[in-house]
Amino acid sequence: MAPFNRILLCYDATPEGRLALRCGAALAQQLQTETHLLSIFDGTYWSTGFDVLSSMKFEVDEEAARETLREGLNWLRSWGVNATGHYSTGNAIDQISRLADSLKVDLIVIGHHPHGLFARWWTGENHALLLDRVSCGVLFKVAA
Repeated sequence: MAPFNRILLCYDATPEGRLALRCGAALAQQLQTETHLLSIFDGTYWSTGFDVLSSMKFEVDEEAARETLREGLNWLRSWGVNATGHYSTGNAIDQISRLADSLKVDLIVIGHHPHGLFARWWTGENHALLLDRVSCGVLFKVAA
């Protein structure tokens, strides 16, 4: 029995995200796991404005996040990995932990760079929040 039967890859189209995606794809191939890919749009910072420009910006950013998911799925397919895509809106920690629990994944793979996109949520107490909220392994692929 493989140590990981179902993995969740979190992708944000950054160089660190691509590195983690490639690492996750290699694991998925070697272990022949069920693979899921998650792209998250954290639109909470737009909730304070209700003018036309704010809603337009939200729609543009949401579409960019959906494109990130399509890009990630295309990368995985090109590497021979069949994955199920998931798109979510909200806080990254909430959405990752919710989907990981729902899918009963064994491993979450996330790219990380101290000054990257995930740095805004993956620091200090937030670090412990995700680890405290999931009951599976978490692999951080740190860029040099």
